[in-house]
Amino acid sequence: MIKIEPNKADDFINDDELQGYLDNAEGTKEQIRAIIAKGVNKERLTMEESAILITNKDPEIWEEIYQAARDLKEKIYGKRMVLFAPIYLGSECVNNCTYCGFSAENKDIERITLEKEELRKEIEGLEDMGHKRIIIVYGEDPKYDGERIANDVKEIYATKKGKGEIRRINVNAAPMDVENFKKVYNSGIGTWQIFQETYHHPTYKKVHKSGPKSIYEWRISGLDRAMEAGIDDVGIGALFGLYDYKFEVMGLLKHTQHLEEKYGVGPHTISFPRLNEAFGMEVNDEYAVSDEELKQIIAVLRLSVPYTGLILTAREPAELRRELFKLGISQTDAGTSIEMKSYSDEHEEAEQDLSKEQFKINDVRSLDSVLFELLEDGYMPSFCTGCYRAGRTGEHFMEFSIPGFIHDFCMPNALITTQEYLIDYASDKTRKLGESMIDDEVLEIKEYNEKAYDAINDKLQQTRKGTRDIYV
Repeated sequence: MIKIEPNKADDFINDDELQGYLDNAEGTKEQIRAIIAKGVNKERLTMEESAILITNKDPEIWEEIYQAARDLKEKIYGKRMVLFAPIYLGSECVNNCTYCGFSAENKDIERITLEKEELRKEIEGLEDMGHKRIIIVYGEDPKYDGERIANDVKEIYATKKGKGEIRRINVNAAPMDVENFKKVYNSGIGTWQIFQETYHHPTYKKVHKSGPKSIYEWRISGLDRAMEAGIDDVGIGALFGLYDYKFEVMGLLKHTQHLEEKYGVGPHTISFPRLNEAFGMEVNDEYAVSDEELKQIIAVLRLSVPYTGLILTAREPAELRRELFKLGISQTDAGTSIEMKSYSDEHEEAEQDLSKEQFKINDVRSLDSVLFELLEDGYMPSFCTGCYRAGRTGEHFMEFSIPGFIHDFCMPNALITTQEYLIDYASDKTRKLGESMIDDEVLEIKEYNEKAYDAINDKLQQTRKGTRDIYV
């Protein structure tokens, strides 16, 4: 059982402080350009500097911010794009949230918790697609405690079909006490995500009507307890559309600052989903975020926190995702289905049934289709799980990534894992394009580092001969 102790929780968000950054944000073009240059130079921006960027109203400056975000993305992450899939393991929930199809008040949605055999079938379905990285998602219910989630994680890692296997499991679930976080940590997870949804206290109270999630302090301090339990890879996020998007950006940055100051390392990832249609949703569009505003959110976050991964999900339509990837996205999902028990069926790009989902998604293309488009656009897809298993997490990850050495690990692992996918799962056209791009990339490496070329080429040849799960 999870012990909820709000009186011991730390609420480090001050609404007046965050709004003050926005109200007092002003700068000349020269000052703004100096802030942009600082971001491109991979220096962490201050709260004040980020506020100046997100409140900018000059279209000319926005074009410069977008270009800077593109340049910075290329500097730090290169051509890589990490791919994963979400899988919902439980839709039972005791919270009443006005924006969510899982709300306890929703008596029409089917409540499902995957048991072992159902879970194995779902994982086999994901493995048949070629996925190696997943995020498991739960509603909030007392049964989804540390022991339950840890057992699910162990079952997933043990489930293998053909050449398929899941090598990294991230978790999106409710806040826990330290004891329960430790149980999950010991099962071998990657990142634990907790989205605050909105950092604005009055809005938070309004949209979370009852249940444990209605306790702001307990939720905002959830990742602190995860860190105390040993989980040094954590992910934060806000649901844009509940309140003013500029305020939520400041909330995400304040959360990042808090983790950096208290634990020496900020979040591994930041997510910024937009409010989407959900069964029984009771939220108006007063704070709806436009496509252009979403671009601004991504670009400012990329410049503000250069080394933090930015996740864009299949909530967004395919064409928009293609545009947004360029602004600093480092991870995305593909082949996505959020219906319970949907991966064990043949995944089709079909009409969704909102009565079976938490919310609507807008990109239901197959993994192969998304991967082919990424290759067409010059990206190197990656299913890499090397850092997690080599201990390059938390502060250790930053030791590698800040000096730029991460390129020595990430691109080789992207090439190797993509080669695996191309041989084992890809369509003919995807395999042909992918192998051509891998060959080009390897020759590029040869031009500046002969030793690295020999090592990478050797691992690729081993992979082509049938060896699996090689990583740097």
